[in-house]
Amino acid sequence: MVAACWVLFVGVGCATVPEESLPQPVTGGEPGQGSSDVDPPQQNASPRDVVRGFVDSSGATVNNHAAARVYLDSGSQSTWKSDDGPVIIEDTFSTVPAPEAAQPKDPNERIIMLRGRNVGRLAADGSFSPSIGPYEQPMKLRRQRNGQWRIVRPPDGTVTTFSKFNANYFGVRLYFFDPDINVLVPDLRYVSASRRADLPRRVIDLLLDGPSDMLSGAVTSMLDDNAATSTNVTDTADGALAVPLTGLGELNEPTKKLLAAQVVLSLQTVTTSRIRLLSDGAPLIEGQPDWRTGDVPSLSSAAAPAPNLPGLMTDDGQVLSMSTGSPVPGPAGTGAYQVESAAQSIDGGRLAVVQRSGSGPRLRIGELGDSLQQVDLPARSMTRPTWRPALSSGEKSTEVWTVVNGRQVVRVGEQANGTWASSLVNATDLNAFGPITELRLSRDGTRVAVVAGGKLVVAGVVRDDQGGVTLRAPRQLQPDKLKQVVGVDWLRQDTLVAATSLSSLPVVKLPVDGLRLDAFDASNLTLPVEGVTAAPGRHVVAVDHGGMSMASDVGEVWRPHPQTRGADARPFFPG
Repeated sequence: MVAACWVLFVGVGCATVPEESLPQPVTGGEPGQGSSDVDPPQQNASPRDVVRGFVDSSGATVNNHAAARVYLDSGSQSTWKSDDGPVIIEDTFSTVPAPEAAQPKDPNERIIMLRGRNVGRLAADGSFSPSIGPYEQPMKLRRQRNGQWRIVRPPDGTVTTFSKFNANYFGVRLYFFDPDINVLVPDLRYVSASRRADLPRRVIDLLLDGPSDMLSGAVTSMLDDNAATSTNVTDTADGALAVPLTGLGELNEPTKKLLAAQVVLSLQTVTTSRIRLLSDGAPLIEGQPDWRTGDVPSLSSAAAPAPNLPGLMTDDGQVLSMSTGSPVPGPAGTGAYQVESAAQSIDGGRLAVVQRSGSGPRLRIGELGDSLQQVDLPARSMTRPTWRPALSSGEKSTEVWTVVNGRQVVRVGEQANGTWASSLVNATDLNAFGPITELRLSRDGTRVAVVAGGKLVVAGVVRDDQGGVTLRAPRQLQPDKLKQVVGVDWLRQDTLVAATSLSSLPVVKLPVDGLRLDAFDASNLTLPVEGVTAAPGRHVVAVDHGGMSMASDVGEVWRPHPQTRGADARPFFPG
């Protein structure tokens, strides 16, 4: 299987970077070296100011969080567990004394309440998980013999503000493969930026540890559980970065090339050096000791529609070209099916539509331009379909997903005899979020983005050996800000665009982990927005009461789409 996949990849060609723009340091600058100089707390600082100083300093990871430890007493400095991933709170927080009844009787001890709003937490593997609601942590302080207040009961792990986290952590993409080994899948992580020299080592350690929680079981790696580094990842005298691997076992050359792609692309944001890949001290591939990003295929084109597919739209029961406004060939274009919604396969060759009928919506699937086969799937409501990518390059997509009656996630697969049959996806963990009004498979097939109860939720897609599929580790993104969500689509493999009915945030862009939120300019939109579609290399297209508008990115003013129609039109790109 791996060998066959590599042959298909060779035709894609090589690229210096994958299709997505590379992640930048969270600060927008280069990762710093950090400083060993630590400023002591201000002389005679109040207990409240000591706690505030501790929080302001906790983001700095240099020398085992030395800048934060100076706010602790000597005993706590040696016992404080600072290696857990930081809790991240909003920049505005308060430090207030606990009620007098909760204060110690000893006048030399005080309890200060640290209060703020949760942003999320960084896990031990460097992945970010969003959190919701208030944050509150009591801090006990004691006056020392020199008269200075110090914290004697710090929290487990660090607490830092969003701005301080941005200033002290560096965003990277690790890469793993989809289960069919068609495409590399990015996995966002954040590593301490305190020492530039440590970043490549940290990236390799994380890569060897495997995917983050959401993608566990949804992706695979060429580095199995036996793989490790035999010595440190270090710079060599001739300017290369040596990655000394061991425990790889007997690998054929195509698999070694896949492994090289996974490692080299994962390192591309933390080093500009040549990557010297070693296996038990010898070059991973004989005759090619060093690798650059241009030496490996991008392995991302399978997760993006071809440039010659401009997108389609539905309007007045028809499926139309988004480029020309002309009906597509066949009954779907004539209006014979009275199409409510539709989806085009990523390769462009197939179409799935939800048909209006007197007995409820009906799903039809088939070749674009031909009559579409009706699927036996009774429903009162049905979300817009979404396609799983083809199992290998050159093949057709054979699986469509939809949500029936707001609760049942259904996948419909093509059978050997050419018919289409449905089966349920285990989506039990999504039930708590509310009725599902939209579900979009990522174009690499490893994640879903869901609008449920007006919330934006993402989850991993895990396929087992018996053919079952489970949506794993769902999480709500930007829970305090993103409300009344009405639409979502994948701009890139790890980037979403969402639409809400809120006038303050009509269209937003955010990473798949929800760490940050960037709002599109609302100028020229006739609010509220009712839907959105996006794809790599395309304009974002939004639908409002005035029709369709498009913008290339955040900050650009929306302008009318050339084929703009009424508010009932629903544009969509393949996927």
